[in-house]
Amino acid sequence: MKKSTDIRIKEVKSETERHLYRSPMKFGGRVVTDVVLLHVTATVETRDGRVGTGRGSMPMGNIWGWSSSDLVTPEQTLAAMIRMGEYVAEQANQCQFVGHPLEIMHEYAKNYDAFAETCVKSLSIAESTPKLAQLVAASPLDAAIFDAYGKTLGANVYNLLSSDYCNVDLAFYLNNEFRGEFLDKYTLRTPKKQMPLYHLVGALDPLTEHDLTKRLNDGLPETLPEWIRADGLTHLKIKLNGNDLDWDVNRICAVDAIAEETDESRDWNFSADFNEKCESVEYLLEFLKKIGEQSPQAIKRLRYLEQPTNRNLKLYPENKMHKAAAIKPVVIDESLVDFESLLLSREQGYSGVAIKACKGQSEALLMGAAAQKYGMYLCVQDLTCPGASFLHSATLSARIPTVAAIEGNARQYCPSANADWDKEYPGMFHVQNGMLQTEILAEHGLGFHWRI
Repeated sequence: MKKSTDIRIKEVKSETERHLYRSPMKFGGRVVTDVVLLHVTATVETRDGRVGTGRGSMPMGNIWGWSSSDLVTPEQTLAAMIRMGEYVAEQANQCQFVGHPLEIMHEYAKNYDAFAETCVKSLSIAESTPKLAQLVAASPLDAAIFDAYGKTLGANVYNLLSSDYCNVDLAFYLNNEFRGEFLDKYTLRTPKKQMPLYHLVGALDPLTEHDLTKRLNDGLPETLPEWIRADGLTHLKIKLNGNDLDWDVNRICAVDAIAEETDESRDWNFSADFNEKCESVEYLLEFLKKIGEQSPQAIKRLRYLEQPTNRNLKLYPENKMHKAAAIKPVVIDESLVDFESLLLSREQGYSGVAIKACKGQSEALLMGAAAQKYGMYLCVQDLTCPGASFLHSATLSARIPTVAAIEGNARQYCPSANADWDKEYPGMFHVQNGMLQTEILAEHGLGFHWRI
């Protein structure tokens, strides 16, 4: 039945903003030194004539979303993702579909392949845009429509996910196991009061004073002990190489030793991110074995392993994770682009998923529901998201019951993009005792407002 709260898109606009990184970040063998944010503003109207405007923002993370290729350069992939994000926003002005934001985006996403092809051809790029890169490029529009929906109805969007607002159940998007279920079953009506922050230890980051060649002297911490003391950290996400076993093992053990020496009384939590660089599960098993031998304490503190092998699950079916997942949760990240990939990951032995706002609010909510349904380990991670994109990512963590912590590393690498946001939401941008005050993310729309 049609609902008076159903919306249609009235107007969509976009703009970009670029920021340099304070220091380079290395992951998966690649180095990132700057970010381009795509901001989208969407105005919507309900069937009964109410009008409201919302905004969405996301980094166009081409280095992560579009893996390296001999056919294209990083400059080309960035240009293609920005163009697609802008084009998705432009074309949304022609969208006639009326419904809940989840329904609108599901219908609109059917155009992404065609949109992406139009954009790469216009830029004379010799490669099609991968599905992951498409999701990232379209995510600001997805966020803006959800934000506009909540602001139009005068409510937080996480309280607009039941059958009172949605016209179809989750079976429409997933499978018959979700018959009669809606997203309100898998989300919270109020955000968690506070959550710990996962601080990133990048592969290029100095661990100690000895690792510093030259200080930045910009007022922010520059070594791991300095960050730990300044923010009261308890959760550390460690980027690893995945193709240098000794380096990876030593890196984990070194981080553990520093954490222990800085404050042995804290309940330390680590995660390890290989960004697809492990050749096989055997590497991962040997990694876990050696850490257990060298630092039994570090292995106890390791909570999960992230995307150890190639993102293409179909191309490398031999990479079964059952043995590793029996030791620690193994989660997919780059591999997770739809429900089919989630189901395939379960068959191949993965025991968890990482959802991200940069893949779209709709996709994140659906995959979060599926992960809970199947009892999978669930975490929310960002894409070095600053400002509004970080708050958006944090709302996912705060509203999904089984997520234990928030990842947010723009404060380390791109603090300039947090300017003014940190004044408006100090509890989310200034870490106290390792925690962020997520209870404040309860406003209309996505849970926060824009003043900048």
